[in-house]
Formats: sequence, structure tokens, C-alpha cells
Amino acid sequence: MSSESLEIRLPLIVIVGPTASGKTALALRLARYFDLEVISADSRQVYLDMEIGTAKPTAEERGLVPHHLLDLVRPDQEFSVLHFERLGKKAVSEIRCRGRLPFLVGGTGLYIKALTDGLLKAPSADPELRRELLAMEQENGEGTLYRYLCRVDPALAGRLFPKDLVRVMRGLEVFLQSGRTLSDLQGEHGFGNGAFRILKLGIAWEREQLYRRINQRVDAMLAAGLIEETRGLLRKGYSPRLRALQALGYREAVLHLDGAMSLEKLRETMQRETRRYAKRQMTWFRKDKSVVWLDSQKEFDKMLPLIEKFNLNAT
Repeated sequence: MSSESLEIRLPLIVIVGPTASGKTALALRLARYFDLEVISADSRQVYLDMEIGTAKPTAEERGLVPHHLLDLVRPDQEFSVLHFERLGKKAVSEIRCRGRLPFLVGGTGLYIKALTDGLLKAPSADPELRRELLAMEQENGEGTLYRYLCRVDPALAGRLFPKDLVRVMRGLEVFLQSGRTLSDLQGEHGFGNGAFRILKLGIAWEREQLYRRINQRVDAMLAAGLIEETRGLLRKGYSPRLRALQALGYREAVLHLDGAMSLEKLRETMQRETRRYAKRQMTWFRKDKSVVWLDSQKEFDKMLPLIEKFNLNAT
């Protein structure tokens, strides 16, 4: 018998889907049937004091089901996919030690991929090169590096916000160090099962239904106090240029507080950019052929036997 056949891979159920698709609500509903704990796979929910704009699970929801990898760092602290992979693996192991089923729930594709497949082998960070790239942006004007990335790696550029300098510089850094594009390396990395035995469930919506949900979520965030939350973060001394505060929703709120964007324009921009973000998320997740796509409203009963069979095999 080979060593591979003796290997025990921990079970992990993954729920993916675009923003506003109802991933958290689905996990809570499934908790009525399974003894589960949730690991958040959201790159913004790791930040403290950012509740509304990240659509973080409420205190009541966390009271119903244990949630992990929330509120880990301040908005001005660094948190990378490396941190997520390490903490995510630890969380899966601890949940299984308690005899429960770990659910990885979220929409940050890179975080999910890192935990389920392992990290991409790419050139490491080069601080000096990053300083040079940042100087280029400052000397030649905003958008210089994004336009550069569009020329050398248009596939990656199409998935990024033009103002996401951290990820734009990372794409250029990989290209300049290796002569290869980050999107090509990511494509070769593929989707696999890595260290875990995995069942991936995806929430699918008709486009118009999803867009309606997105619009409603934006309205709900504004009604819940997104602008006030952003004002509170600025009053605590956090710079509006922080990566955390350049996230969708917060950057528009900062512009509004500066008087550069009306409330109605803020609302329209958030809705439009969230729809675009959802489209990029679906493009990423659709590449993973192991995802079982389901309509969370109409096919809930179909999910139960899938998870039940998976869970039985995990014990």
C-alpha cells in the first residue's frame, strides 16, 4: 500500500459565489442540519472596525455559528494570503479536532485557492523594485502602473481595480523578475484538492436577480451607516490611502466625506463597481470545474444529500 493511500486528508466544504449571493445565509441555514463552523474567506473581513462595508456576519449570526478569521488585524496592519493560508489550515484542523465540519465561506478567490490548492510558486517580493515602481507612478501620474500592466498582462489587469496599486505592482513585479505574466503562472497552477478532501458548492443567480440583490445590499449598507463607519475610521487616524480604505465602498465614502462625490453618485458608483466585481468573481470561480453550481433558493434540498454523503465519508 502506497504512502499516498495512507494519507488522511481533512474534509473541507467550500461555499463560493459572487458578492451578495447569500453565502453566509446559506451557511447559517445548513447549520440547522450539520454541526459546522465557518471559516471566512474574505480579504476585507479580516480588518477590525470595518463591519458594514465588508458585510461582516453580525454578532447574532456569529452567536448561532462559530466564525473564524474575522477581526484579525487593524486596517493599517499588513495581512496577506500567506497569513490567511497559515491561519486557515490551523482553523480547519482545530474544527475537526472538535468533531465538527469546517465550511470555508467567501468570495475572495485567491484566499480560497491558497487554502485548497496551496500557494502559487512565483518570484518573491522585491522591496527595491516596488519602490521604483511606486516612484514611476508618482512621477508620471495616477494610472501609470495600471496602463503598464495592461500592456504586459492584460488578463490580470482585467481582474483588478485600476487603483489597487498593491496587486498591480505585484503583477508587474512578477513579470519584471521572471519574464512571465502572473496570469500565465496562475493558469498553470490549476485547481486541485491540495491538502484537503473538498466539496465545493457554488451559488448561482440569474444576472438580473444578482444585480438586484447587489443594489439592495448597497442601499442597506448606506442605511446601516457606511458613511458614519468610514468617518469613524478616519477620526481614529487611519489614512484614506490605506489599502483597507481603498476597498470598494470605503473609497467612495471617503470621496463623499471630502465633498468630491454626492450621496447619489456614491450610491450609483458603489452599485456599478460591485456589479463589475461580481462579474470578475464569477469569471474566476467558473474556471474551477470542481464547483457544483446550485441555485441556493431552488436547490437547497439537493445540497443536503451531497453534504451528508461527504460528511459520512469524512468520519
